[in-house]
Order: sequence, then C-alpha cells, then structure tokens
Amino acid sequence: MEDQRIWAFEESLWTGDEEHYRESIDEACLMVLPKPPFVISGPQAIDAVSATPRWSSIELSERHVSRPQEGLIVVAYTAHATKQGTEDYVAHCSSTYRRLEHDRWKVVQHQQTPRIDVKS
Repeated sequence: MEDQRIWAFEESLWTGDEEHYRESIDEACLMVLPKPPFVISGPQAIDAVSATPRWSSIELSERHVSRPQEGLIVVAYTAHATKQGTEDYVAHCSSTYRRLEHDRWKVVQHQQTPRIDVKS
C-alpha cells in the first residue's frame, strides 16, 4: 500500500462510520487507549471504539511509515482531532496493518498517548 493510501485509511479510522471501522479492525487487534480499561483486544476493541462518536476532522502530522516485512506496515504520527462541542484532542499514535490478501489490509495494533506538555 502506498503512503497516500495509508494516510487516507488512517484518517478514515478517526472520521468514518461504525461499519467502516468494524470492517477495518482485525479481530486479533490490540489497542492501548488513554481511558479505562486502557488495554483492550479483539472484539472488545472493535466494540469500544466503534461505539464512540466519530471526529468531524482529523489532521495527522509528524508522519512516519515503516515496512519491516512484506505484508506489514507500521505508522506513527501526531493526531489533532476536532468535533463540535468538545475540546480538541491531540495524541501521539501508532498503528500496525497486516495484509490479508491482495489490496485488503486490517489494523492489528493501535496506540494513543495524549500529548503531555513537558517543561524543560
């Protein structure tokens, strides 16, 4: 999968509907999110995130892509998400995709760490 498609796919996970999310997350997925229960997996991860309201816009910066082996892609980035009626959300994130078959990829790992202001 080329980089442009990777980033469009990652953005769609933040803004897409529940059906798209369920189709995109692997049943073996592991997630680390910044709210209880923090570490979730499989169907629990799919249910927890697909039930949350979607973001209306997302900006991904500090983008990095790694392809450690055929059929495996790892991305890391900073997300700035917005939606009406809530505070903006900024987090450092990573996701890992595995190819199931030609042109069919699913997320097998996702992590979010909210931005922390570090004073030097």
